[in-house]
Amino acid sequence: MRFFKPVILVAVLFGAAVGIGSYTFAYAKGGSYLRNDPQACANCHVMGDHYASWLKSSHRAVAGCNDCHTPPGTIPKYLSKAGNGFRHAFAFTTGDFPVAIQITPGNVAVTEKACRGCHVQTTDAIDAHAEASAAEGDALSCLRCHHDVGHWVR
Repeated sequence: MRFFKPVILVAVLFGAAVGIGSYTFAYAKGGSYLRNDPQACANCHVMGDHYASWLKSSHRAVAGCNDCHTPPGTIPKYLSKAGNGFRHAFAFTTGDFPVAIQITPGNVAVTEKACRGCHVQTTDAIDAHAEASAAEGDALSCLRCHHDVGHWVR
C-alpha cells in the first residue's frame, strides 16, 4: 500500500500541472502565437497601440510581426517565440514589466538583421560609405534612426 501513495501523489501533481498549463494556454490564446497572424500580438493589452500603429504603417503591406521580430527559419523562429513568450508570461504573472514595453538587446539584433535582409541594397551602400569614415567598431544601426518604422508608438 505504501508503494501506491508516492505514485498517486506524482500522478496528482502531474495532472494538476497539465490541467493548469492547459487552462493557461487556452486562456492566454496560446495557439494564436503558433501562427503568423499579427493580431496575436495584440492579445496582450500593452501591444494594442503597437498593433494599431502597424496597421497604419507602410510595412503592413510587406511585413508582419514575425518578419521583423523573429529570426528566419522554423526552428529559430519558434525558439525565439518560446523564449519571448516565457519571458512575457513570467513578467505579466509577477507584475514585473515596464509600462512602456522595451525591446531586449537580443531582439534588437534580430530586428536589425531583418531590416538589413529586406533592404540589403540600401544598407550595403550605406555600410560601404560609412566604413570609409567610421571609427573602428562603430557599427551603423538601422534602428538608431528608424526606431519607429513599423509602429511608431512611444
